[in-house]
Amino acid sequence: MAEVTYIRADGERRTLDVPDGTSLMIGAVSHQLDGIVGECGGQMMCATCHVYVEPRFLGRLAAPSDDEDAMLDTTACQRQPNSRLSCQLIASGALDGIVVHTPEAQL
Repeated sequence: MAEVTYIRADGERRTLDVPDGTSLMIGAVSHQLDGIVGECGGQMMCATCHVYVEPRFLGRLAAPSDDEDAMLDTTACQRQPNSRLSCQLIASGALDGIVVHTPEAQL
């Protein structure tokens, strides 16, 4: 289980326990967390689960795939160097404590 803190664009923080093997997108959507839509259900086809990963956690993540990299170019809010699709971030002990920020808009 990974403890994940989601910080909305308005500053509201929510910390959730996300089961290992579950994407951070599914963790957020299953708890009705505002700020992550996940319109495609985690199929990496919509970019509505865009998040900004706090830089101190980037070293814990595998590099984005070519498909994720391409999809990040279609986000509603500007892509940043720490942009990721939360459907591609899978909870595990390695991600325990991770902090992600949601953009102002997903659509």
